[in-house]
Amino acid sequence: MAVDAMGGDNAPNDIVAGARRAVDELGVPVVLVGPPEQIGDTGGIEVIPASEVIAMDDDPGSSVRRKKDSSLVRAAEAVRDGRALAMVSAGNTGAAMASALLRMGRLKGVVRPAIATPIPQVGSHPAVLLDAGANAECTEAMLVQFAQMGAAYSSARYGVEDPTVALLSIGEEKSKGTPLVKDTHALLERTPGIRFVGNVEGRDLLHAPADVVVTDGFTGNVALKTLEGSLRFFMDALLEAFAADEDTKRAAEVMLPRLAPLAAEFDPDSIGGAMLLGVDGVCVISHGSSGERAIVSAVRVAHDVATAGLVERLARAVAPPP
Repeated sequence: MAVDAMGGDNAPNDIVAGARRAVDELGVPVVLVGPPEQIGDTGGIEVIPASEVIAMDDDPGSSVRRKKDSSLVRAAEAVRDGRALAMVSAGNTGAAMASALLRMGRLKGVVRPAIATPIPQVGSHPAVLLDAGANAECTEAMLVQFAQMGAAYSSARYGVEDPTVALLSIGEEKSKGTPLVKDTHALLERTPGIRFVGNVEGRDLLHAPADVVVTDGFTGNVALKTLEGSLRFFMDALLEAFAADEDTKRAAEVMLPRLAPLAAEFDPDSIGGAMLLGVDGVCVISHGSSGERAIVSAVRVAHDVATAGLVERLARAVAPPP
C-alpha cells in the first residue's frame, strides 16, 4: 500500500504513525511517499522520495500538472508502475482524484470515475452511496454506470452477492424527481445485469432498502454532508442531555457503554475513507483530519479490495455486452 505521508491536516506525524500501526496490526506491507527529511523515522518502512507537496487548498488540476514530484502524484505512479497495490491519501480530494486519473488512467469504457462512500446501516453491512462528489453534473448513462460500479464494489468490499441498487429521489414513485432522475429510473429498469429496486428518499439512507444508492455528485455530496452534520448534532445533544443532572449522569453510566458499538459504526475513523471507482487502480481518499486510526482503517480497506480483485470486477461490470 502506498501511503501519501504528506496528505491531510495531521501530516506527516499522524500519517506516518498510522502507517506504522497498519504494518504492526494488519501485517500489510506499506510504503510511505514524501520528502524523507520531513517524514522522519519510519520504523523501517520504505520511503518513495518525493520533493513536493500538494496543499489542501491548491487547485487540483493545475497542482497535479505543476507538481510532478509531489507525494500524491508519486503515490499514484507507484500503483501504475506496480510498486504498490493501492494508494491511500488524506490530502486534497480533487488532487487525489486527478492524480489517480492522470497517472493510473481510466478503465476502458468508464465515462467518469465516481466516489463511493459507505453509509453505515444498523445490524448490516454498509450501503454504498455514489457519486459522493466527483461529478456535479451527470447524464443518465453515467448514473447507470455508477450503479454497475457500485454493485461491483459492494461485492468486493462486503461480499454481497448480486447487490440491489436504488436511485436517490424525492419520492418512491417513478414519476417523482428531476428529468434526469426519471430518465435514469427508466434506463435502470431495462438495463440487464442490474438488480434495480426503485427509488429511495434521503430519509432512507441510514436504513436503505438496497446495497447501492445512486445519485449525481452534487446531490450525493449534499446528502452525505447533511447526514454527517445531523449525526454530529444528535450525538452532541445526547451527551448534553446526559450531563444535565445527577439522574441523567447515572443513566449515562448505563447507556453510554451500550451506545459505544453503535457510535463506532458511524465513526469516520473506523470507516477509513471513500473509494474512487473507475480508475485503473485502487485509490482510497481519507478525510482531511485523519489520525492514526483512520489511516489504519484506510490501509485495511485498500488492501481488502485490492486483494479481492476490485479493479478486475469493475472492468467486467462496465464492459459492453458481447
